[in-house]
Amino acid sequence: MGRRAWCFLLLGVLAAYYIYTPLPGNVEEPWKLTLIDASLRTFVHLATFVEFLGLCHFFDLFTSTMSLREAPPTSDENVTVTDTKFNNIPVRVYVPRRKPDAQRRGVFYIHGGGWSLGSAALKNYDLLSRWTAERLDAVVVSTNYRLAPQYRFPIQFEDVYDALKWFLQKNILEEYGVDPGRIGVSGDSAGGNLAAAVTLQLSDDPEVPLRPKTQSLIYPALQALDMDTPSFRENAHVPILPRSLLVRFWNEYLGGDRAVEQAMLCNRHVPQEAGPLLGRVNWSSLLPQRFLKGHAYRAPTFGSSELARKYPGFLDVRAAPLLADDRRLQGLPRTHVVTCQYDILRDEGFMYVRRLRDAGVPVTHSHVEDGFHGALSFPELKICYRMLDEYLSWLEENL
Repeated sequence: MGRRAWCFLLLGVLAAYYIYTPLPGNVEEPWKLTLIDASLRTFVHLATFVEFLGLCHFFDLFTSTMSLREAPPTSDENVTVTDTKFNNIPVRVYVPRRKPDAQRRGVFYIHGGGWSLGSAALKNYDLLSRWTAERLDAVVVSTNYRLAPQYRFPIQFEDVYDALKWFLQKNILEEYGVDPGRIGVSGDSAGGNLAAAVTLQLSDDPEVPLRPKTQSLIYPALQALDMDTPSFRENAHVPILPRSLLVRFWNEYLGGDRAVEQAMLCNRHVPQEAGPLLGRVNWSSLLPQRFLKGHAYRAPTFGSSELARKYPGFLDVRAAPLLADDRRLQGLPRTHVVTCQYDILRDEGFMYVRRLRDAGVPVTHSHVEDGFHGALSFPELKICYRMLDEYLSWLEENL
């Protein structure tokens, strides 16, 4: 075989590797999803290579590229959009233009991105907030927070919590015409993690007299103790959040030690002190029976206590709300949890639903059988609008 033929063969193999991804048969618009996944994987490998060369950090390349997808705060005939700060935290506020019949709902939204990427100005979050404001006649506060790896836990939690407490002040609510009894906290992915964490914190904070009426958690990350649940096993390579990338996100958020990352990939990062907490994430007793088939439970192998002392976020409910005890869960508001079948985080959502219901919290669980992680962030896909309609319908009815 000639040199040219070998080159064409190599190019064909590389193209097949980057473009072709085996997808479940019931996924809608598979070719669109394949192209989205191929773009993401190509970029991940490029960022890995650039980091290997020592040119910049893995997430620096992501951040610079994502900034190109940000939208300016543009008002239109339906919504007034303003960039401002709540307690020195940058937020983007969406206020409907039509005259309200009464005080409006308030929605406090927290963007995803693995605590390391994104902003409230990204086009997909800008669209989501506009749609929410228009459909619900709601004031939407879409908050930013400082990102890893430059800032690590608990900075992101504290930023979001400070912005939310500012919004919940009586004078701020009056300024925006928001009904203090109709405020919801929402977030997706890492934003769902932060939404669950700040709502949990509010339930025990005597300095904040107001409490959210609802919380909406869209495919949230809720724990980092057990990285070997059935959904981790089944969806380790399914778009758009592979296991290796999720572990990198967690590691950058909680400490940035690559030794911890390797231990997490082997599920050997849990300190012996975490033993009593494992029952709160024991999927063998918390998941529906259909997800247990073919899976034998293996408890995480205890690792170095030194790492846990150095990076205590693994055992902190502000980073892992699923570790909260039943007493704290009982104080939570009406909850909406969205999970996707083909998502590495699927089982954490199911476990949280089970624990909340056992604690007496009213919960609506929306499970998308053909869904995948991040689906709400791709308006070019039909599934985005189905999930958006279900999310907004729930808020319309319960908030």
